[in-house]
Amino acid sequence: MLEISDYTYLRWHTQYGGLKADDAKELRRLKDENGRLKRVVADLTLDNAMLREAARGNS
Repeated sequence: MLEISDYTYLRWHTQYGGLKADDAKELRRLKDENGRLKRVVADLTLDNAMLREAARGNS
């Protein structure tokens, strides 16, 4: 047995039940990449806002 809780198994089965192992790995990789890209966009958005504020102060 895998020694995981019923809840963990049911959650995993609901999320990945129809996927093959390679598909599940690819989905995980894509989710990780999506999270990384969202952080990059958030950082760039913050940088952009700071530059606009600085430019406004120099006018």
